[in-house]
Amino acid sequence: MDLPTLRHSASHILAQAVLRLYPDAKLGVGPAIDDGFYYDIDVPCPLSIDDLSALEKEMQKIVNEGLPIERISMLRADAIAFLTEHKQPYKVELVTELPEHEEITFYRQGEFIDLCRGPHLGNTGQLCAFRLQKVSGAYWRGKETNPMLQRIYGTAFQTQEELQLHLTMIEEAEKRDHRKLGKEMDLFSIQDKAGAGLIYWHPKGARMRHIIESFWKEEHFRQGYELLYTPHIGQSWLWETSGHLGFYSENMYRPMDIDEQSYYLKPMNCPFHIMIYKSSLRSYRDLPLRWAELGTVYRYERSGVLHGLLRVRGFTQDDAHIICTPDQIEREIEHVIRFSVSMLRTLGFNEFSFYVSTRPANFVGNEDQWILAQKALRNALTVEGITDYEVDEGGGAFYGPKIDIKIKDALGREWQLSTIQFDFNMPERFDMTYIGSDGNKHRPFMIHRALLGSLERFFGILIEHYAGKFPFWFAPVQYKILTIADHEPIMNHAKTLHDVLLAKGFRGVLDDRNEKLGLKIRETQLEHVPFMLIIGAQEASTGQVSVRKLGESTSDSISKDQLLSLFDGLIEQKR
Repeated sequence: MDLPTLRHSASHILAQAVLRLYPDAKLGVGPAIDDGFYYDIDVPCPLSIDDLSALEKEMQKIVNEGLPIERISMLRADAIAFLTEHKQPYKVELVTELPEHEEITFYRQGEFIDLCRGPHLGNTGQLCAFRLQKVSGAYWRGKETNPMLQRIYGTAFQTQEELQLHLTMIEEAEKRDHRKLGKEMDLFSIQDKAGAGLIYWHPKGARMRHIIESFWKEEHFRQGYELLYTPHIGQSWLWETSGHLGFYSENMYRPMDIDEQSYYLKPMNCPFHIMIYKSSLRSYRDLPLRWAELGTVYRYERSGVLHGLLRVRGFTQDDAHIICTPDQIEREIEHVIRFSVSMLRTLGFNEFSFYVSTRPANFVGNEDQWILAQKALRNALTVEGITDYEVDEGGGAFYGPKIDIKIKDALGREWQLSTIQFDFNMPERFDMTYIGSDGNKHRPFMIHRALLGSLERFFGILIEHYAGKFPFWFAPVQYKILTIADHEPIMNHAKTLHDVLLAKGFRGVLDDRNEKLGLKIRETQLEHVPFMLIIGAQEASTGQVSVRKLGESTSDSISKDQLLSLFDGLIEQKR
């Protein structure tokens, strides 16, 4: 019994329970999904999380009844008549779109019969472990002009133990939710009234972003890249040439009329990098060029898919383009793989999966280019000692093959981050050339490359991976000095220590309020500050400081020099 079959059967049992409790309900669709199932239903009254308990009880009754699940087939006309009789207009719409003489399949369990291709369990009693989780709205067939249905989500597993493990992970994920932690730690906000999907970075979040960006820039310089800065808007001919207006316009914002010319907010950085390339004649001696930019781009996303930092409308892309000759590509790919893994390890990720996507049926460029590029991708992985990778044959974009690198976070969830993507389309469209050793013009290879993806999405992943308890080197606030009493020797010692730490480049806060120490400690713990530096009368008289690490309940008294040595060592550990 596979999980998709189990979960699809669970969705039918849910629909049967809904009809028992709400006989006038109209059914939409109810598929299995990666981590469970859902059913879209048109119910006369709005449902809430409080209604799920009654639905679960009714589902359990259906499970206890052990109803056989039987496959039924009908001709299309009979199926339409049956569904019309049972007042299921959404199902009628689906069947009407099928070929006239096609056989239509249904599945029956007791009094419940539903349109479905299957497969299903043998009987309802085989569903052992399930849970309904939430209710949300969903437009019928995903179109905003269609009626809004109510989507009931649930999950199902083969055993109660597996279900409980999954629910525990969900509970932990909710604790780590970057939207919740971002608010608690005062890192960022989203002001829907001022623009949905646009991120406002608060001082602490901006400080942390500055640290990561600085690290990113320093590492790129060390790896032989040059940095670019490009405009946020460009004339329409640029996007016509790149193909964005032809293939991507629905994700672009409307044009602005400036001096009787149409300008667009950029959805991508690559055409601007190409314009810099074409600003002068290039020789094979100039290549490879490694150009990187933290470029902010704007893409229209439907409001229903916006999700904190993970899905936004304006974001800064960790972007780079490598422009090289054919004989340089393999070495460049090796370099990017090595660079990606090194940077992600430094940021705290140690589990990686690699995926290669090859030439699709419809492609641009010539076949020899594709063969050379695909061989370079595979060879580079092998040279870097990566033999365990998945190949998606024919899964590449029409403009080039690619490598995707996915990481696993602390909860074992997989995230797509780094991409190494060949592009045979843009060099052709923009007529990019270089002068070869033979004195003739040649077309360069162009590689799009991202290490972190978008900074916004990466920060969302980072917050959830660490549950807000960041490594010392990029924590927005590294320490907080807490004074025990409002006495002059204590205050002077605290202020002197704070000044020394700030002068050394460490990031901290002096909390010298006349409040109880217990309150200050609780607040500091909620802010996930790595170190509390507690100063009372004893510390003031000895010149020491009482140090308590985040998550610990005891403190150690050390000297100022020992504290500086401790902090310096933690900074060095990032390497």
